[in-house]
Amino acid sequence: MGISATGLKSALDALALIEPRFADAITATGYPDARIRDPGYTTLLSTIVGQQVSVAAAASVWNKLETLLGEGCAPDKLIEQDFDALRACGLSRQKQGYARSLAELVVSGELPLDALPLDDEEAITYLTKVKGIGRWSAEIYLLFAEGRVDIWPAGDLAVQEGVGRLLKLDARPSEKEVRLIAEKWRPHRGAAAIFTWHIYAKGFQVI
Repeated sequence: MGISATGLKSALDALALIEPRFADAITATGYPDARIRDPGYTTLLSTIVGQQVSVAAAASVWNKLETLLGEGCAPDKLIEQDFDALRACGLSRQKQGYARSLAELVVSGELPLDALPLDDEEAITYLTKVKGIGRWSAEIYLLFAEGRVDIWPAGDLAVQEGVGRLLKLDARPSEKEVRLIAEKWRPHRGAAAIFTWHIYAKGFQVI
């Protein structure tokens, strides 16, 4: 499970001692809500379904898939379906390829979602074996579903924008710059990421 609300608050309070601008932003926007998803295959499959479509469209496709495959869209049931059946649910040819890649890796045991490596980078490497799961998707899974506290999705544009606003930088920092900036925020970078999304969504600007 993801980082709890209590865990987020504790981590952000620790970050506020390291970087006072966190304290200012917390005062202005409050603490973020926890972002928690269930660990496992279903969450990864829903990530694939939701890529590059609206929340409403993703929900529609997911509901059709569950009607066809049953709750959770079991991997063996998905593999059994032909192209037309999955297409009727709204899955494009590309996404079918991604979904089958995930299902096959889970069924074969090549992707041990219940026993991913403890090292974050090794876990990311395992997850990106799945077609359609890039580094960002892997990081989001590890942060929200496994609650890994030091995940830092520096390639996320909203994280970059949030860091820029938090630190009152003249321009949005690059991925490389964001990685360097956050080194002193270890081991609380997961909470920092969630907070950057929070202040970005709130339209926070340092005065």
